[in-house]
Amino acid sequence: MTDDQLNAQHDDIAKRVDATRAQLFDTLDAIEDKFNVPKQLGRAASKVKRGVVEKRPPYLAGLAAGVAVVGGIVVTVLRRR
Repeated sequence: MTDDQLNAQHDDIAKRVDATRAQLFDTLDAIEDKFNVPKQLGRAASKVKRGVVEKRPPYLAGLAAGVAVVGGIVVTVLRRR
């Protein structure tokens, strides 16, 4: 083999090793994500928070109004005593 062929072969092997290393890194990252329960809980909580903020369910407005009414009643009753 000539030096050019050896260099080409070396470059090819180096590229395959780099590709394999990158694939291994991705695989290990996926495994870590799958088994890292606190990380999964954090992601799930942030998804729920985003969903509530973006969609603001109508029952939240009713709940807030109900709390305000009950609070007003409690304040009125306590003032009359």
